Amino acid sequence: MAAAREENPMREQSMGELFKQLSDDMSTLVRQELRLAQAEMTEKGKRAGLGLGMFGAAGLLGFVAFLTLTACLVAALSKGMDVWLAALIITVIYGAIAGGLALVGRDRVTEATPAVPEQTVQTVKEDVQWAKTQLPSERK
Repeated sequence: MAAAREENPMREQSMGELFKQLSDDMSTLVRQELRLAQAEMTEKGKRAGLGLGMFGAAGLLGFVAFLTLTACLVAALSKGMDVWLAALIITVIYGAIAGGLALVGRDRVTEATPAVPEQTVQTVKEDVQWAKTQLPSERK
């Protein structure tokens, strides 16, 4: 038994000393975890920023490609008609597409409103009702 005490010096420490050491170790662990989380989030933020910049550049180049396609369509149609009429036709087509997308988008937004978690509200109400039934009968 004496050999076991010599192998584990913590057995010789008082409870107060052990709790202080535990508290110090926990503080150190929490600080280290916070530093690790901060370093990880900084790295992820850098990557996300770079990715968002690339995504923005891709959107801009996509828009330029769309404008070039529009010019190409107008040029192609202008072979058989006046340029102004070709541009008007392309504009009407784009307007019709935009209108259709706006109507579908409006319907989707309407379906998603009100922006209240209705199912969660209902379950919370049910929880409150259940809790009320669990109160002692003298409090009712």
